[in-house]
Amino acid sequence: MNSYLEKIEQLPIGNEILSMKNITKIYSNGFVANENVNFSLNKGEIHGLVGENGAGKTTLMKVLFGIEEPEEGHIELANETVKIENPLNALEYGVGMVHQHFMLVESLTVAENMALGHEPTKFIKFDKAKAIENVRYVEKKYGLAVNPEAKVRDLSVGYKQRVEILKMLLHGARILLLDEPTALLTPQETEELFKQLINLKNEGYSIVFISHKLNEVKAICDRVTVLRNGKSITTVNIGEVNETDISNLMVGKEMDLNIIKQSAKPGDTVLKVRNLFDYNDFGQQVLKDVSFDLRAGEILGVAAIEGNGQSELAENLVGIRTIKEGQIHVKNELINNLTIREIRDLNVSIVHEDRMNTSASLNQSVRENLISDRYDTKEYSNRGILDTTKVNSLALDLIKEYGVKTHNEKASVRTLSGGNIQKVVAAREFSSFPDLLVVSQPTRGIDVGAADLIRRKIIQLRDDIKTAIILFSADLTELISLSDSLIVLYEGELVAYFPDSLVVDEFILGEYMLGIKKQTDEERRGVIYDV
Repeated sequence: MNSYLEKIEQLPIGNEILSMKNITKIYSNGFVANENVNFSLNKGEIHGLVGENGAGKTTLMKVLFGIEEPEEGHIELANETVKIENPLNALEYGVGMVHQHFMLVESLTVAENMALGHEPTKFIKFDKAKAIENVRYVEKKYGLAVNPEAKVRDLSVGYKQRVEILKMLLHGARILLLDEPTALLTPQETEELFKQLINLKNEGYSIVFISHKLNEVKAICDRVTVLRNGKSITTVNIGEVNETDISNLMVGKEMDLNIIKQSAKPGDTVLKVRNLFDYNDFGQQVLKDVSFDLRAGEILGVAAIEGNGQSELAENLVGIRTIKEGQIHVKNELINNLTIREIRDLNVSIVHEDRMNTSASLNQSVRENLISDRYDTKEYSNRGILDTTKVNSLALDLIKEYGVKTHNEKASVRTLSGGNIQKVVAAREFSSFPDLLVVSQPTRGIDVGAADLIRRKIIQLRDDIKTAIILFSADLTELISLSDSLIVLYEGELVAYFPDSLVVDEFILGEYMLGIKKQTDEERRGVIYDV
């Protein structure tokens, strides 16, 4: 393997380093994820890989990283045909993958995480000093500073990602596969990441950049390959296309992604949060004296870097977490001691940020997931017996309305792509026409077409049903464009309130999210309407 790494080191920048030829991957349920896909990567290139959810992007990269084995096709690295059998084998060939959901052990240190799978030893025991030395070497070599003795759980999202990238580089990666690398980053952190990636590119590293953020694909990539329905559609130089061109190629038709939103016409207060405190499993304070109001027919956006209390706030609002201190009223009813079901009975819906483990039941069918919030209501059940005609009708209508790509309504949700699982969750929660909707990361990791659909449905609920909506999103462009007003959380504290979301931009929000700025008490006072 070392001789192979020497070969790619000797290849001139600009030469083809990787070629995937006629890759076909068919899953056990018969789903064709990749069909005769061709993909190439040059040395010293950042290559965008885009497509709708279910288009086959992640599957193709799993094949390259040795997680999946293709039925047909082969991979060439430095002009040699290779068989990559598993991720450790991939790293031996110089291929490393940074997943969208970080593969780090939160309770371990940076050095311990980076050593996993390649642990240095001394007298049969783990050599901690050597592990730290390795981190010091690699961070100095690539100019990516990290503290090797810091616990991963105490790091920001941007630094966790830096650890993941350094881990791949430490273990010999010359080709980096990045899956949605900016999904959780602030603009400032994204800008820093791009500088790091460009530095790596200039040093001859090759990067595959998977993203649904087409403006970022345009900003950093040299070429872009478009997948659609498991097939490679085209590869073009990035200067030859604009964002609209790319989105049209992804969906196979012209897309209008401009969302027209009228000014909000708020009604009565639906949600009151007063003096809310919360603590995580380590005893650290994650919410600090948070108070705000939300009215009917209004979208309140919450901006925060991951780990600054937004997840705990969302779960407090719907009863997933027990309220430690403070009060929450929904439609003037105190919910502190209510169960999740009792809160839902107040016509509250939630799209949880963790669609795989909390929002959806993966082993159940699409139909069962779509009716899981109403299966026992009089409309769909008679003395405990489901009205299958009505249930099937509802499921088929929602599948069509939300464009869920599935074999049929009886298919297991586990067989769907992440974006289509999100459509199922949104269809269920939105179709109950809630008075209060708590929606977290509604478009994270989904394609432009699905994201556009969900965003339009959120606005429709605000305007037609007068739903009070609290929106948590790491996509600041989405947060600003959808929200009527905004709050910012930093270290669990409400540090800023903007009654008009259009008066701020991503960089201004980023300054408050990073703790660089904080409003006065007087500036934030307007977030409480009923005083």
